Amino acid sequence: MVQSSLATKSQSFDLVKGEIEQTIKQAEASLERFQENRESGEDLQNCVDYLNQLRGIFILVELRGGTLLCQEAVALANDVPVGANDDKNILLTTLNSALFILRRYVEYYYQERADHPELLLPVINELREARKESPYPDSRFFDFTLQDIPDFCRAVDLPPLQSLRHDYDVYARRMRLMYQIGLLGVLKERDAVVSKKLMARAAVGFARLTSEHEMSRLWCLLSITLDTMLDYAMGFGKNRKRLMMAIEKLTRQMVYVGESAAAKPVPEHLVKELIYILYRSGSGNQEVTQLLQSVGVAPTDLPESIMETHRKRLYGPGADVLKSLSGALQEELNQLKDKLDIIERGIEPDLSEFGSIAASLERLANTLLMLDLTRMANLARRQADVLKRWEADNTLPEEKELYALADAVLSIEDAAMQIVSRGITQETDALATPEGSASNDSLYLKEALYVVADEARAALTLAKRAITAFIESDYDKLHLANLPTTLHSIWGGFMVLDDPEAANVLARIAESIQKRLLDSKDIPSQMVLEAMADALTSMEYYIETVGKRDGRNLDLLKLADTSLDDAGL
Repeated sequence: MVQSSLATKSQSFDLVKGEIEQTIKQAEASLERFQENRESGEDLQNCVDYLNQLRGIFILVELRGGTLLCQEAVALANDVPVGANDDKNILLTTLNSALFILRRYVEYYYQERADHPELLLPVINELREARKESPYPDSRFFDFTLQDIPDFCRAVDLPPLQSLRHDYDVYARRMRLMYQIGLLGVLKERDAVVSKKLMARAAVGFARLTSEHEMSRLWCLLSITLDTMLDYAMGFGKNRKRLMMAIEKLTRQMVYVGESAAAKPVPEHLVKELIYILYRSGSGNQEVTQLLQSVGVAPTDLPESIMETHRKRLYGPGADVLKSLSGALQEELNQLKDKLDIIERGIEPDLSEFGSIAASLERLANTLLMLDLTRMANLARRQADVLKRWEADNTLPEEKELYALADAVLSIEDAAMQIVSRGITQETDALATPEGSASNDSLYLKEALYVVADEARAALTLAKRAITAFIESDYDKLHLANLPTTLHSIWGGFMVLDDPEAANVLARIAESIQKRLLDSKDIPSQMVLEAMADALTSMEYYIETVGKRDGRNLDLLKLADTSLDDAGL
């Protein structure tokens, strides 16, 4: 039955495919004429008529994404007045882009014989945002109705808070700060792994605070969702950032309204968006599969990893073009590397070769500039200028200068290789190491940084295990005997690497363990143990950012300090 329906739909599309393509061309031509002559109301109206015609065709052949795109495009075109000034250029540009993507989607559907309207959602939202309308959520085409909200906390380990409930305000503030630091990392697009871990941990904290209320189900679902996003390296688009910001408002209520906020109804639209992320992940994890089954959602046939690949076919050049471009750039760079290798090994280098290499780098820079890869182009041009100076001065470069040139070429080569998977984007361009960046740092310093980070990571893991063993053994202090010494050794490493902020936090943790756990005769309160666990986890996440391109996340040190302050440590 379903197969017959799909076959009929496909045959219907084949009958009108030529008309669709012709109508899109006519709409584009009418829009182009209007852009050239803004007083031509007839051309603008023709464009609107063609879009309405397309919408009618898409309704007949049941292409949901095409139908909605044309509907939004008509609404946008109606907002463009005859005689439009330059302030309406963004509307016209967005409309042009929508028609281009629509044409590519028609080609995509003809090849794949599968309608995936979610691929068009970004351009549909661009049309809405150009009209100052709220964008559709990611689940716009998700055919799912939430009957009731299951207990998602069954799949999450939630240790009881016990006496910590008396310190509700303190704990809620700390969990909100943890969530905010993670959210800030998401919004700034820095270290997504650490950001997801922070937000997931905060979600578990809020689930524990609200364990006696239905609101805990939302926090448990958020924890599962963020863990899944971490496992499958799922990114944060505009809509997901908005979703996480909406959830941050709930954390604010938890802090400023108090425990009564936990008794409020669970926002169903947030639950639906989180379930959609799990659905789109394509995860085969048992907890995710069971969760989706509990709400009546079948597994997706288009997980996000594949969907992004399909979306790239609609936006920008195709994979074949990118592969050819990357190959051509690498071929040019290989020739440069061969010349540099000859100079580096030669006893009497030919100084005229410097001019030849400089000319090659300038050609490469021009090509990169045409591709809007400005950082890579500037790096190539700077190295070309250096080579020209060597030739003009008739001097041989020092070994350090020659290595700097080789590093620049290798950096550009690495970025060129990434074009195939990343596309021609700002992220690709950023792979070319800028002047004065970490490439000029001592390799020995980098190696020391990695060694200290590995040692610190191991020490903090040991500390968490030791504290867990301390609690499970009815507070046997023997498990903690070596911890202060171990943490002080890591403190010394960070001092050598000129990171006194991290060293100071480590010193505070070590001192707290010594005074409150080892020297004290009293059994530590759960508040103290929770605070130490949060401080150790914050330091662990901080160490993950050491040596990264985005730099160290000092907010994590602030979170560790706050955790210790809350417990009076």
